[in-house]
Amino acid sequence: MQDSTSTNREAEWQVRKDLAAAYRLVAHFGWDDLVFTHLSARVPGPEHHFLINPYGLLFQEITASSLVKVDREGQIVQSGSLHRVNPAGFTIHSAIHMGREDAGAVMHLHAADGTAVSAHRDGLLPLSQTAMLCLDHISYHEYEGVALDLSERERLIRDLGSKQMMILRNHGVLTAGKTVAEAFTYLYFLMKACEIQVRAQSCGPTHMPSAAAIETTRQQSAELGMASKLTWPALLRLLEANGHVYAI
Repeated sequence: MQDSTSTNREAEWQVRKDLAAAYRLVAHFGWDDLVFTHLSARVPGPEHHFLINPYGLLFQEITASSLVKVDREGQIVQSGSLHRVNPAGFTIHSAIHMGREDAGAVMHLHAADGTAVSAHRDGLLPLSQTAMLCLDHISYHEYEGVALDLSERERLIRDLGSKQMMILRNHGVLTAGKTVAEAFTYLYFLMKACEIQVRAQSCGPTHMPSAAAIETTRQQSAELGMASKLTWPALLRLLEANGHVYAI
């Protein structure tokens, strides 16, 4: 029979592998921003620790063992080869992890299409089925400058509320999920919706669906996060097929 320490160690290693995979997937889809932006995950156990990328590695370089473990105050508990985390990333991610008990993973990007939509006056529009599936899950947070002021955490938590996606105005996008797989699935839908909107608006006048169709799709989006049960194993196979070695 395994003791609790061994069980916790195995659970943490699984989260590390999943989070490292998510970093590689962000790079695969072209959503990374050099060494900036962050994905994080809560470490199983009572210590209120979470994992985040070391400041200085490209997303395509992240491995399970290179992730840095920090506490809720941003103090490093355990590090890999690099011993620094981005303080702005800590502000944003610690806010969500501290404020939402169900937020096992948090993902934040500066990808061009998401940032473009964040700067659009009307935010995300119901221009596609993908966007309509996202609308009921989205909140907005106004830009306050580079996130170095810890007092912004309470406003981030307030603005996210119970939603799983947030558009950070003039900044980027953020998703939260119970697991890495769920948070990444929300992220994929949100980024795809933003990409479609940017392309559609570049073509000229757009066609808006009926209010009834928007409402029907909103109701159908309730279990959007459940798609991760299908998408995540397929995404891991994609990484394997492309020769990514991240589970080390």
